Parts: sequence; structure tokens; C-alpha cells
Amino acid sequence: MDHKDAFLDTFELERERGITIFSKQAEFTWKDLCGTLLDTPGHTDFSAEMERTLQVLDYAVLVISGTDGIQGHTETLLKLLQTYKIPVFLFVNKMDLPGCDKSHLLEELNRRFGDGFIDFSICRTDAFYESIAICDENALETYMNNSEVPGNMIAKMIAKRKVFPCFFGSALKLDGVEQFMDHLCEYTMEKTYPEEFAAKVFKVTRDDNGKRLSWMKITGGELKVKQLITYKNGESEKADQIRIYSGTKYEAAEKAGSGTICAVTGLTQAVPGQGLGIQKDSLRPVLEPVLTYQMLFPDGTDIHDMMRKLRELEEEQPELQIVWKEQLKEIHVKVMGEIQTEILKSMMKERFGVDVTFGRGSIVYKETILNPTEGVGHFEPLRHYAEVHLLLEPGEPGSGLVFALACSEDILDGNWQRLILTHLKEREHPGVLTGSPITDMKITLISGRAHQKHTEGGDFRQATYRAVRQGLKKAQSILLEPYYHFTIELPSENVGRVMTDIQKMSGSFELPQTQGDISIISGKAPVSTMYDYSRELISYTRGKGRMFCESAGYEHCHNEEEVLAQIAYESESDLENPTGSVFCSHGARFTVKWNEVEQYMHLHPETGLEEPAEETMEEPAKKQGNGKETEGAVLDKELEEIFERTFGPIKRRLPSQTQGMGYEKKPKPEKPYVAKWESRKPVKQYLLVDGYNVIFAWKELDELAKHNLDAARSKLMDILCNYQGYHKKEVILVFDAYKVKGNPGEVQEYHNIHVVYTKEAQTADSYIEKATHELAKKHDVTVVTSDGLEQLIIMGQGARRVSSREFELQIKEMEQEIRESWLK
Repeated sequence: MDHKDAFLDTFELERERGITIFSKQAEFTWKDLCGTLLDTPGHTDFSAEMERTLQVLDYAVLVISGTDGIQGHTETLLKLLQTYKIPVFLFVNKMDLPGCDKSHLLEELNRRFGDGFIDFSICRTDAFYESIAICDENALETYMNNSEVPGNMIAKMIAKRKVFPCFFGSALKLDGVEQFMDHLCEYTMEKTYPEEFAAKVFKVTRDDNGKRLSWMKITGGELKVKQLITYKNGESEKADQIRIYSGTKYEAAEKAGSGTICAVTGLTQAVPGQGLGIQKDSLRPVLEPVLTYQMLFPDGTDIHDMMRKLRELEEEQPELQIVWKEQLKEIHVKVMGEIQTEILKSMMKERFGVDVTFGRGSIVYKETILNPTEGVGHFEPLRHYAEVHLLLEPGEPGSGLVFALACSEDILDGNWQRLILTHLKEREHPGVLTGSPITDMKITLISGRAHQKHTEGGDFRQATYRAVRQGLKKAQSILLEPYYHFTIELPSENVGRVMTDIQKMSGSFELPQTQGDISIISGKAPVSTMYDYSRELISYTRGKGRMFCESAGYEHCHNEEEVLAQIAYESESDLENPTGSVFCSHGARFTVKWNEVEQYMHLHPETGLEEPAEETMEEPAKKQGNGKETEGAVLDKELEEIFERTFGPIKRRLPSQTQGMGYEKKPKPEKPYVAKWESRKPVKQYLLVDGYNVIFAWKELDELAKHNLDAARSKLMDILCNYQGYHKKEVILVFDAYKVKGNPGEVQEYHNIHVVYTKEAQTADSYIEKATHELAKKHDVTVVTSDGLEQLIIMGQGARRVSSREFELQIKEMEQEIRESWLK
């Protein structure tokens, strides 16, 4: 590094600055150990690159400067290693320089990060074994019996993160390096892997010829050249070439076994954090950029071509999160710090020949809510249908977004529920204060509805997004901004100045600690006020002051009103993220504002499911080619005439004409929130079928009944068993037996349905009317019959009616869908 010829730091800026920017791979052997070294950046601006590499490590070697000691970034690294459950070896470097204190460093490590940091330079002494023994009960028992702890037991304790070996030396002088390598060889254990193929992608780059390289660790089985790799979405690609890199050179391999780190060409869809084969995807990254910059290009630059090129860089560095702001016609990029912007400038010049500059950096804000609320999204253009109800609750600070399901499959099929969950996870949901991403919430699906014919997957995407936005509009939202944990070292004579500055920056701090002429102040402050304070610190301390910062997460914005006024975001004018819903009336769609959605929604959790308007849930009557109306249309007309004779002409109004008439749904007064979703009983769906009515209405069953009525009954029962298995409704099939003398009535369980034979003098009609009256109070009831008078009574009970012919069409569609699903 001193001579700018480091084996792994090959990028020009890496050699100029003497820092690692991109992770690199090198193969090495030491005695009987064959290993792969992954060198990662140590600078905070490139922490995201480091975190991606942690996903594939078996062990980590953490290098600490003996002169600088435990810094804020050291603490961040140790916490990340704990999150990813990676065993750690520590090497404290530069111990040949004055001011390094081994005992002080060990004491501080154990005090700040827990026990287990043990000096392995005194290996195989009584003090060493005693330190090991107190870290584990089994080790203590072994030590008490044998006065030592065997090496294989120590290796297991390291692998379980009960012991963290610490070594001290000077890498420049190779002091302590050989001892470290010997112990690394002795106390590491090779992992065991499953036989089935699995791999974890942790990086994407491009070689000198522009070929896309997907870097991965094989975590199961093996990968062969030209092997077909299938992604989670079902698409497949071939692994054209397998490369084993060491520095800038590589060897082509025919296959890569478990534990191998390799770069693969031919994979255009692989992204960092993705699991291949049986390997699961990685969790959401812990470290996130807190600054966003506008990218400025030379005059005449094709901005859309630049977006395409920047997408290539985003594949390699996902934390950049390139954003095109349509209204401003600007490209914005998120970075960890100013040094990363210099790297981007250099990469754009080197790779694309474009001179890029950056505007002044601004903060990446986030939003959350203070109170629970229900969000409703409805999407119903003509021949589309979906409604989603979500419960939005505040989460713990730093918890991010948590998603859950609390909706019974009796209400909404499990496939639709999983689709809604996918839509919740697939995007970054903007808030309603500034359009910034939301965080620290639990979003639970509590109810929803699909249409048997008209619902498509994209309908639930729209309804889900709108439900989130509507809930955010109803809740009390607050703006969050990132904070730094900082440690400032400076001459004691400047303490007064720095304490005043921290207060001006809306920060807080602990009492200063003094070490000779140097004072150390630790605290917390907003990134927006402190991210460039180090320049001012160096200026007024004449180069004697130092500042170390690490992320402290997000907290309530200290100047929220000022930021809101500056950004001036209008949530209801954001056409890409609507807050309202789309409904349908008489075949025409209309949009309802977010604060009126609950007046039109079709599901009402307080009273269970409420049936949507008939024109919504059933297809409009169609005319056949001969000009005659279908049975359903004729029947609807007959029912309408009955209503008109009874109650007078029906006056139809559009939804907009019902305002002020005295019977529209009025917004309910706000009440204190009571969490009732957990205890709310799922609403069952019942299907009551008039058996003989259906048999004589269906041509197939009618023909069969003429020869054998029992066979027709059995055939209908089998059909309904399939219906119940597909739709998960409670099915009650009713047959007349009122002419049988002395018949007490009977209820049979036939596979997964209920079959009722009415008692003497009781018709199927009267049984269904009575059952509907009782069930419709608390449940969703549909009755299948073509009896016009019975249909009228059923509608009066609040149930849904389907004619026998219409039900036959539904059965045929169901059977077709089942056949298609099996063919797939």
C-alpha cells in the first residue's frame, strides 16, 4: 500500500488514496489449510460493499489499529458480525508504534462487547486455559478435570462465537503474523453443506471486456459449466463460465464444489443477496445510505442513456438506489458519504467517458406513524375487482417494515393473501408527508375480497398500494431523519467550543472524558447538521481534532415543519401513488377520495362481510346472438317488476346524486382505537343448494334423473364436494322429503358437505328460508335456486341468490380452472 502496488487494491483511486473500495478475492494455502480470502473495505463510505461480503463468510478477521483503538466503525463491524453470526478472529495491528496498550484494548473489548475476547498470544498457559474455561460450562468441566482445554473444543467455541481470539503484532514488519496464521489453521473448522445445489450471490461486477460477472458462494452441491440455474420466478439461465479469481487473474473451472467462491458469466438476472437453488435470499441490509445527491451532466447529454448506464452501476452497487424524478427531470443517487461521490465520478469517467458532478447533498428522510389505523384500498374498473383492508401499526424504532397475515381463508383465499403479501414487500412505499419511504411499522392483512371471474393479479397490486396510502392519510404521520453516534477527540482548550456547536446542531452529548491534554466527547446528533462538521473541527483545532461517526438509526426530525415546507410534497397530487380508490357504477368507473372510501367499501369488519352491489359482483346480463335475453336477465326483470308493483317505480341515482339525500353513509365520529383484529372471528361463507331444483334445471342431471334419481343425487353431491374443496365454503345440499310419511328429517355428512333431507310436511324452500334467516345474521350466505318467489324472500333476508343455470356455469368454469392448473 505504501508503494501503491498492493496485490488486491487494483482500482486507480484505491492506490491513490491507500484505501480499499471494492471487495477482492485471493486464494491462499498455509500448511494444510486451503482458504479463500475476501478483502473488504474498511472506510465507512463503503460499508455496504463490506456488508454484502459478510453474507458468504465462514470466519472473519477483524483488523484493528493499535494506535486508534476501538472506534465507532469498529463497533458497527462487530455488531454486523453478530447479526450475521460470523465467528471472529481479531488482529490488532501497529503494536510497534508508541501509545499501544494491549491490556487496555482487551479490557475495553470485553467491557463494551461482552466476555470472550481472549489473548491467544499466551496460548497453552494456565492463564490462557482459565480464560477459555470460564466462557463455557463444558470447557470449565474439562479444565477442572484435565487442567487444560483441547484444541477441538476451543475451535467449536470459536465457531459458536463464545470465544474471540485476539492477536497482536505489526503487519508491516510481519511481527505476529506467522503465529496468527498458525492459530487460524488450528482453530478453524470446515463447514458441512447439503448435497442439493445452493448458492448465495453477493456481488455483481463486469470484467475488462464488459462481461457481467455474478459472484457467489456455492452453499450446497456443486455448480457445473452450462448448468441451468432456475430463479425463484421460474425463469432459467445457463452458467456459461466459472472463474476462480485470485487478485485480477483467474482460472476457468469446469465445476465449483460446496464452499467455493466463484464468479459466473451468463447470468443476467442474478442480484446481490439472492439465493439460488435451495438457498434462501439474504435479509434486508442493516447499513443504508443517509445522503442523496443530484447528478449533474454536461450540456447535451442524453439523460435517458445515462439512466441506462447508471442502472449497470446500480447492479454492482445496489445501495446507490438510482432515482429518476419525472417532474424535475433529474437523476438522484443515494450514497454513504462524500468519498463515494468521488468514486462515482471516477467510474463514470473511466467506464462511460462522462464528466459528472454532484449538487449539494441532502438527507434521506423516512416516515412512520404514531397511531394504529386501518387502510382500505379498492380497485374496480369494469371487469376488474379487488379490495384490501390493512392494519397499520407503529413498530419499534429500527424495526423497519414487518408484514403479517390475520385474515381467514374463509374470507379470502390463501393464494390471494400471499399475492397481497408479495405486493407489500415488492416496493418501497412512499409516505404522505414528503413522499419519503415509510419504516418502523407492522402492516397486517386483515380482510380482502376477490371476484371469481374478474379479479386479476394486477388488481390486488393496485388495491394493496392504495390501502397503504389511505391508511397513511388517516394516521398521524411523523418525519424521521438519520442520526449519527459521534466521538470527538480534540484539545481540552477547545471543549467549550465543541459543546456549544453540538447544542446548535440539535445534538446531545455525555460529559467529556479527559486524557492528558486531550478531551473525548461522545454523543448523538442529526446527520443533516453534522455530516460536514469534521472540516470545521479540523480548522479551529489546527488539525488536532478528530471525529468518528457511525449510524445511530432514525429519530424524529428536529426541524420537521421547516423540511415539510421546503419539500412541499402534495400527496393527493402524486398521480403515481394515489391515495383514493376506484369503484364501478352502472359499468362506469369513478374515483373516490381517501377520506370517502369507507362510505363505498364492500367489506365492513365491525359487522362481518357485507355483500357488494349486485352490479359489482355479478356480470351484467348478456344477450345471445338470437336476440333473446338469458335466463338470469329475464329473472332479474321479473323480480324488478315484483318490487315495482309492491313499492312503486325504482328511481336510480348515481353515487354523486345521493349526497344530501339523508341516507348516504356518513363518516363515523372518531373513537379511541381498540385493537380488535386479533379477536375478531372469521366470517364463514355458506352455500345453500336446492337439490331437486338444480337437478331438473341442469340438462345432464335431468337426463340422468329420468333413469335413476339416486344416481342424479349422487352425481350432484360429488360435484358439490369438488366445489367445497376448491372454494372452501360450507356447503348445505337440501332435498325435499316432505311427502314421506313419518319422516323425521335427516342430516348426513357426505365427505366434506352437509346433505339435508327435510322432514315430513317441510319443503326444501321452507328449510332454506329458515336456514338463511338464521345464518345471514352473522355469515355470508349464497342460495342456489331458480324459484322466483324463494329468491325474493332470500334477498329480503340479506343473502345472495344464484340461479341454477348460473351456478352450472360457475361449476364449469371451476372445472376448467382445475384442469388448467393440473396441466401446468
